[in-house]
Amino acid sequence: MTLVTCDHFPHLLPLVLLLLLQAWQGCCHPQCLDYKPPFEPRQPLVFCKEYSKFGCCDLEKDGEISVRFYNIMANFDHSGYMTCGKYLRSILCQECSPYSAHLYDAEDANTHMRMLPGLCPDYCSEYWNQCRYTLSLLLEDFGGPQQFANLTATIEEDSRRFCDFLELKDKQYCYPNVLTNTELNANLGFVSEDPTGCLELCLQEVANGLRNPVAMIHADDGTHRFFVAEQLGYVWVYLANGSRIDRPFLNLTRAVLTSPWAGDERGFLCIALHPRFTVVRKAYVYYSVSVKKEERIRISEFTLLPHDDNQLDHSSERTILEVTEPASNHNGGQLLFGHDGYLYIFIGDGGRAGDPFGKFGNAQNKSTLLGKVLRVDVEDNDESVPYSIPPDNPFVEEKDSRPEIYAYGVRNMWRCSIDRGDPATGRGRGRMLCGDVGQNKYEEVDIISKGGNYGWRAKEGFSCYDRKLCQNSSLDDILPIFAYPHKLGKSVTGGYIYRGCQMPNLNGLYIFGDFMSGRLMSLKESKITGDWQFNEVCMGRDQTCRFPKLINSHYKYIISFAEDEAGELYFLATGKASSTARAGIIYKIVDPSRRAPPGKCSIKPLPVQIKGKLIHFYPKEEFTMNKKPTTTPVPKTTTTTKTPPKRKSTSIKIIKPPMPTRKTIRKTSLPPPPTTASTTKTTAKTPITPAPTAETTKTTRKPMRNTPTPATTRKPMRNTPTPTPTPATTMPTIKATTPTQTTPATTVNPTTVQRAVATTPARTTPTGYRTTIMTAAFSKIAQIPIITTPQTRRHGKPLQYPQGTTSQPITTLQPTPQATTRLPYWSQRPMASPQRPPINTSLPKSQEERLWIGVKMESAGEGNQVFKRPRGRDRGRGYKRGRGRKLRVGSVRLVSADGLSDRGRVEIFIRGEWGTVCDDLFNTKAATVVCRQLGFTTAFAVMKRAALGEADRSVRILLDDVECEGGEGSLLECKRSRVGKHNCTHGEDVGVICG
Repeated sequence: MTLVTCDHFPHLLPLVLLLLLQAWQGCCHPQCLDYKPPFEPRQPLVFCKEYSKFGCCDLEKDGEISVRFYNIMANFDHSGYMTCGKYLRSILCQECSPYSAHLYDAEDANTHMRMLPGLCPDYCSEYWNQCRYTLSLLLEDFGGPQQFANLTATIEEDSRRFCDFLELKDKQYCYPNVLTNTELNANLGFVSEDPTGCLELCLQEVANGLRNPVAMIHADDGTHRFFVAEQLGYVWVYLANGSRIDRPFLNLTRAVLTSPWAGDERGFLCIALHPRFTVVRKAYVYYSVSVKKEERIRISEFTLLPHDDNQLDHSSERTILEVTEPASNHNGGQLLFGHDGYLYIFIGDGGRAGDPFGKFGNAQNKSTLLGKVLRVDVEDNDESVPYSIPPDNPFVEEKDSRPEIYAYGVRNMWRCSIDRGDPATGRGRGRMLCGDVGQNKYEEVDIISKGGNYGWRAKEGFSCYDRKLCQNSSLDDILPIFAYPHKLGKSVTGGYIYRGCQMPNLNGLYIFGDFMSGRLMSLKESKITGDWQFNEVCMGRDQTCRFPKLINSHYKYIISFAEDEAGELYFLATGKASSTARAGIIYKIVDPSRRAPPGKCSIKPLPVQIKGKLIHFYPKEEFTMNKKPTTTPVPKTTTTTKTPPKRKSTSIKIIKPPMPTRKTIRKTSLPPPPTTASTTKTTAKTPITPAPTAETTKTTRKPMRNTPTPATTRKPMRNTPTPTPTPATTMPTIKATTPTQTTPATTVNPTTVQRAVATTPARTTPTGYRTTIMTAAFSKIAQIPIITTPQTRRHGKPLQYPQGTTSQPITTLQPTPQATTRLPYWSQRPMASPQRPPINTSLPKSQEERLWIGVKMESAGEGNQVFKRPRGRDRGRGYKRGRGRKLRVGSVRLVSADGLSDRGRVEIFIRGEWGTVCDDLFNTKAATVVCRQLGFTTAFAVMKRAALGEADRSVRILLDDVECEGGEGSLLECKRSRVGKHNCTHGEDVGVICG
């Protein structure tokens, strides 16, 4: 493909600008430039006041925009300030708009980031007519004087080019139309609902590879670590950064009674830590055991090892309570400490169907512990009995009743929680909510109260189950707050009332699920009537979940819910309901409609002393949102025979990585603004001149990963369907860097633009303020030598304005005679600019050509080839540095269709030829080996299924099944198949993105 420049085809400039700068066409949704949902600032904004209630700026960002505005307006007199100030203010404040990501075209990685927000046609024309020559001042932070001088010369004079540069072609979502769109702004900032009223939320994967994760708890000790229990009998410790300690917190696999059968309800079912865990250092567990061929429920107490806060002393087990189970199901399985400090134990009715034990069933028989909620005191029990009875237990004085009973008439309560209470009022604090699994027709949610009878087996939900018992039942039986029929689900999983900080809209929402149907549901209490309103929870559709690391699907079998130390909400699920299948995942629930203001929910976990190794977390779910929201298919079970999967022709969609934060350091200060403004927080250190100032920007970027999708788990009584897995896609992350040159200058010659300006005849009667703004610009250019290195990058994207049409550097410009006559629009203040050392501007022609805005760095000839370096040097990163040296065996290179050096198909040099690598087992560690060989510091993403291009048939596949530890010198040092042996095709060529 031939490189095109404006020298050859000047008439293509507007077309190129149009194609590259127009905003992405598609549905708009609230999203900020930092790739997160908008928020309500903690303090009202002073400058961009219209976004004080909801937007993307806090007071600090508002101050930075204010500083930039007054810096630009310092060039104007009163008349110019009044004419152009409103346009410049509106344009700059769009960074605070809740739709800023759309206005700046930051939602899609396949398009460039705009430098300025996209304007509507009418507004753009009005802006051009009134204040066209201010465009240079708006763009001054994005390049040197050459750039904005050239842009002034080529765009500002032509209204069509001007608006091609600034317009957003989507008339519904451009500024200012986006703010007046009634449909968009009707429920802005509230949880979105689909057409059926289903609440649209998103998920973030937190942990994976678990075997039926049945419980997740925290220690409430400031470390923000959490403990995850598997049904087999393992408990693992996860740190706040997502990594897992390789040594289990507890291992009871030899004692736990369970099986690999899908839906087996026996096993390790729950764990609870003492409420004063840092002092008492005790944990309590609930699991199934077999004693002399008799199945039992055992509640045991363990203490921490003396010198390890992340491991229990297995020899310290002390049995607190054992209950014989007449059947293998309905084992209950909940332990938790109430706000009163007592331990609550939730036990099932003993199993089988309809609680057939005795005249009234176990649940109504207060002489047995089955079908009950128990409350015991485990404080100060070291020298006495394992537990004591709280004196206010409701049936302490009742004859033939077990004193441990706190409530009765429950069938099989699965997952209970205690409400933290409203963060502001404390309303609801201490309430205990449970999901009680039903029999034939209904599942129910209950609030547990002391002495309450919850009706089973007389009642199921609100209806009668045993009609004879139901007619004779007490009128004081406690009804559920909600019950749902089996057309919605057949096995309720109790959840939590959200009381966290990060998602204000969810406060007070009880979120729960169903194990069999995979439905997520919610209840909201009315403060007036006390009734609970039901809403189903759906995964966000379209662009709703298009945020970093968010997904819109999950594995079907919802086993449990959890709450972290900060009150954020999670659920645990699996794709295969077997205690031996590593198909379990932990998901964090995220509201994409609104977040807390930045800094409000920041936490600083206390350090944790680790003994052993850390296993880092790598997500398996897809982050791309181009699939239909649903439950994630069941994962394949691994086998020893490797069969190449069938490949479907699907388009790989790459989502733009998170926005880097820009730390701006201004080296000058501003003159007093024309109007009164509040004090803003800046990093100003030295005085600023009235002239436009340059910024020193520092960009950082966090990598995003993407890997194949996994699965989910819990405890059913029915069959578990097995859907087909969906192929996973990956997503790149790009790290922005700013090239600089400090070589001394030699000769300096004027550019074409400067020569044209110098020889242009003076106008007879100048109009507008073109003359004065060009005087300001050229007076600055005259004192600043120009660097013609590749343009700086904003937010990791190439700049989007035309570069100079010549490779000659710029020298001092002599203003034309009319430039000395200032017009009323322009301030008469002197335009002083700091002196800078001269810089060499001579660059190879190939680098100059890359400065052209509309042209990708593509090599001439075939599109899919290695990025070429100048002749006589390394011709690809796979070559060893140095002239004339031969390639080493194991050298690698990245082959990119776009000629990019930091990404592409991985090829390795073995036996005198370049060949490809299969994506089977290839992960981030292997990508790190490749990137380090090429001189990069890290690997951002692994692109599978030939997402970055596949080789033609003439290229051999040399490596397969590559597994690296990350520290190897080349892929040949990693565990792999022998050279040339593989069972894949070029459709599985692996790609890598480095940084």
